[in-house]
Amino acid sequence: MTDLPADLAAAVRRLAEGRKGLGDSSARISEHYRQRGASRQVIGGADDAIAYALSRMPATYAAVSAVLGELQARAPDFAPRTLLDAGAGPGTAGWAVAEAFSGIAPTLMDHNRAFLALAGTLAEGTGLANAELLEADLGRFELVTRYDLVTCAYALTELPDAEMLAAAERLWRHSDGVLAIIEPGRPRDYQRLMGVRRRLIELGGRVLAPCPHERECPLLEPDWCHFAVRLSRSRDHMRMKGGTLGYEDEKYSYLVVARPDIGAPAPGRVLRRPEENKFSVTLAVCGSDGLETRVVPSRDKPAFKAAKKLDWGDATDG
Repeated sequence: MTDLPADLAAAVRRLAEGRKGLGDSSARISEHYRQRGASRQVIGGADDAIAYALSRMPATYAAVSAVLGELQARAPDFAPRTLLDAGAGPGTAGWAVAEAFSGIAPTLMDHNRAFLALAGTLAEGTGLANAELLEADLGRFELVTRYDLVTCAYALTELPDAEMLAAAERLWRHSDGVLAIIEPGRPRDYQRLMGVRRRLIELGGRVLAPCPHERECPLLEPDWCHFAVRLSRSRDHMRMKGGTLGYEDEKYSYLVVARPDIGAPAPGRVLRRPEENKFSVTLAVCGSDGLETRVVPSRDKPAFKAAKKLDWGDATDG
């Protein structure tokens, strides 16, 4: 399971101490996001930003970390020195990137001053203390600088359809290396992400993950491509979410697109949890030729042993 870095979790806890009404703020924010509202409409001050961090930071961090792990697997020689985290919120993706790529110089961009203020406070005295905080709108920003790595986590989902593709093109223009987009694992966000994928391929981008090919996605409604990561819940997290389990599963969809000379996609991707019994393992795989169901019999002991280790979202060798 994925946990927040200890210094980040401790900083969030310290900021939350003695603040009343965070639970109510968290419930209001969660309902607003379920209705696909934008953060500008619900994050109005420090208490709202802290409530958001307590309830959403762990899941966002876990999803971004999973995607960055896949990026590292697909492009092991990629060593970014600069980061633009667009729609950064309280800086969650920036923390995940700093853990994955040491020494990176981060720029955290968001339109919401409360989020940027919290991001700066959380970064004090940590490896993110040198982060540049930039107030700009995801739907309209234009910067002179280009970055080795651009991330955009749970932010495009807030834009209307008419603005989303233009924003994605802008993110790509600002990337000299890799663009990683992470969105909620809902059918609507997957469909929009496929539009982004199509456009970035037209612009010369190379899809590193999750797709093993650059043809149209072969999944048909009501199916959609999404994944899940399990994360630990602290006591504060459980209280904010109103839950009793010590963990939760965050579902997400994602897209990692690179310049042509960076990395290579996996030959295949496991699209759902494998079905296993004592006779076989059945895998739903998206491969270079499209969708296929692979049944690995137990009599093929090496292949059976390898298949038993695969999980939803894993890359396959063929």
